[in-house]
Amino acid sequence: MKFQLFLGALFSQIKGRHWWLGMLLWIALVAPAQASVILRVAIERGVNQVKVGASTTATVKDSAGRTLGQLPAMSAFSAQAVPGGVALDRWQSGLFWIEPTGKGFVYIGDRWFRGRILVVPTDKGLTAVNWVDLEEYLYSVIGGEMDASWPLEALKAQAIAARTYALYEREKQRNNPVYDLGDTPDRWQIYKGVNSESRNTYAAVDATSGKVLTYNNRIILSVFHACSGGHTENVEDVWGNTLPYLRAVQDYDQNISECNWVKTFTPGEVSARISGVGNVTQMIPEAYSPYRSVKSLKIIGNRGTKVLRGEEVRTALRLKSTRFTVSKGANGSFVLQGLGYGHSLGMSQWGAHNLAQKGASHLQILGHYYKGVALTPIQAK
Repeated sequence: MKFQLFLGALFSQIKGRHWWLGMLLWIALVAPAQASVILRVAIERGVNQVKVGASTTATVKDSAGRTLGQLPAMSAFSAQAVPGGVALDRWQSGLFWIEPTGKGFVYIGDRWFRGRILVVPTDKGLTAVNWVDLEEYLYSVIGGEMDASWPLEALKAQAIAARTYALYEREKQRNNPVYDLGDTPDRWQIYKGVNSESRNTYAAVDATSGKVLTYNNRIILSVFHACSGGHTENVEDVWGNTLPYLRAVQDYDQNISECNWVKTFTPGEVSARISGVGNVTQMIPEAYSPYRSVKSLKIIGNRGTKVLRGEEVRTALRLKSTRFTVSKGANGSFVLQGLGYGHSLGMSQWGAHNLAQKGASHLQILGHYYKGVALTPIQAK
């Protein structure tokens, strides 16, 4: 099904369409492309159909690499799952490549991206994968993970941490035939496409180009979080496994409003999120980390008891962090008063912001949050 995009649904709420045409051109001209590693980023996974297109005329290729034809610029098409493969406009194939001409961008779902598109059938439908240069991927990720107006040294630290994390995930997914990582923060990094790029994200990425963090010559799991509320955690107190570079350190993010939180639950709300316990009568923290994060939380109800451990505490109750106290409120409610936002492992983004404001370099920031690491040029293929 074909329809005219004219800048697409991404800009449907913006009246100045010619401004966005200028924005797309400005992004293409200002940010230099750099030869690097190619990442496969899944943008849509397991869907019945996905809208695709390009800002310039795009070449369509089939599973054998044969050119089938072209898609006109600024038009969107619905790729649909069909028996034996994918249908796209008048074509059908086992998969499709969509490659823009010149410095064009591709369109997936409702966003613009650099690189090209692979649409491939998977067990649960279609997966649309953005094949993109690692450095160009980071132009977007830095603006998604941090406010681009933050100090440049903090943005540089984020660029190195994000590059390292992407390559760690790429290696972990080396046996995945379809993608290396996704675009969401629940498992990966925030990747919004060209909409989150800016001059400052280009500067941070270009200034650190090709640099990653290693420990004993191996790329590290360079996780990061918004803020810890005063002290990060040792990894074994959160995820159970010990890593020598993810050690607890003093943090510098205590005065950030989003990192000081209160959440109130009725007994019924807790019961809805914790199955098998019935009406909840007590929530008891049983074990703490050395820095007062809850490692074990006992939920007692009239039908049973359940113990949440580690990150399960945060994810099951959808909390900002596991550093909290529990008290009883009105009508039997439970009041959780907490500090931090995220798992409190690795680099605190607000801590990096505050350290940069105090004059710390990106290398000093990274050395503070990741212990015993080295800055190493990429040696991936």
